[in-house]
Amino acid sequence: MKLKIKNTKHGEFWVYLLLWLFMFASPVLSMSAHASMDHNIEFRWQDIFHNWLTLCFFLGAFLIHNHFLTPILFKKRNVKGYIAATIVLISVFQTYQCSHRPADMPLPHEAMEIMKHDSAARAEKANDNNMPRPPMPKNRAPQDGDNLLPVRPPMDVHDIMAFTILLLLLGVNVGVKYFFLSIKRAQEIEELEKKTLEQQLEYLKYQINPHFFMNTLNNIHALVDEDPEKAKSSILELSKLMRYVLYESNNSSVSLQRELEFITNYLELMRMRYTDKVEIDVNLPSDCSSRPIPPLMFISFVENAFKHGVSYVQSSKIQIEVVENDEKVRFFCSNTKVSGDKMEQGGIGIDNSRKRLDLIYGDEYRLDIADGETTYAVTLEIPFIEDNTIIKTENK
Repeated sequence: MKLKIKNTKHGEFWVYLLLWLFMFASPVLSMSAHASMDHNIEFRWQDIFHNWLTLCFFLGAFLIHNHFLTPILFKKRNVKGYIAATIVLISVFQTYQCSHRPADMPLPHEAMEIMKHDSAARAEKANDNNMPRPPMPKNRAPQDGDNLLPVRPPMDVHDIMAFTILLLLLGVNVGVKYFFLSIKRAQEIEELEKKTLEQQLEYLKYQINPHFFMNTLNNIHALVDEDPEKAKSSILELSKLMRYVLYESNNSSVSLQRELEFITNYLELMRMRYTDKVEIDVNLPSDCSSRPIPPLMFISFVENAFKHGVSYVQSSKIQIEVVENDEKVRFFCSNTKVSGDKMEQGGIGIDNSRKRLDLIYGDEYRLDIADGETTYAVTLEIPFIEDNTIIKTENK
């Protein structure tokens, strides 16, 4: 199943928006949960604003990475340049993170109280003895009794957590952008393939049209000398065929009823030429469906039957039958074979029809050609086109 996202740019924006809404909502949710579980903890907006200010620094680094660094990776495809720029960004962020912090390490409340109590006790004892505290030698190492506050190291656990969070955010940014770019490229490739298939179909259809007109004009030419009146009538029938071929067949699909009307007009034209020389047995549905099928899908097989199945020295028969049900239509055409004539299974018309069937239906059609000693038969089953979709993107 393929994931369809109409606008990948908007989809990427909404993912980032939801991510940062969750990030900025987390301090409020966390403090609310702690305050509800422990009544000694006060909900302080001052602490929330402090956390939001810290998140703004992360957001700034994220936006710089998203708008300036990821194009280096995905558009310019410069992996080394992207890695170098990302290292610079992380270094600047960590330098700012370490430089904008209190000089003293915050201690737990109980430890601070103990230190204050010890300091007050030593001061009270010195006052009782009326003795001044001796100055500390310059080179003396600190002792256990000295009242000193520990100094924070260059990087503590908070800086490591900030570094880890920044790496995760940048990784999420790369992953999300790669995901949506992959979808966009897949959609572009699918659209290109669809346009290519449409161009191939148009090319094949335009090959069928001249081929059809050439055969029809040859039939009318034969009637001009034999029966001028029939030639005039055949020209009228030809105008009907031309109207269908030039206008309606340009659509991606036509109704089964219009396609069979086209076949009927063509058969009338053939009856004018061959009169009683050829037995033409036609069995078409009396109440045709209006459901769509590809245009000019049957005419190549009918033309082929008249081209190779008519003899002036022996009896000839052409049989055409169309049966439809709720899901598909079945077309059958057979003709007697003329002695010494070799039927062409790969002629222009039939070959193009087979290619069109492959492009339109993939594996969802059945074409059987039975080339016997005395007869040549074609059976074609095709499903109706749903939602006027003429191209199937997953072909065989």
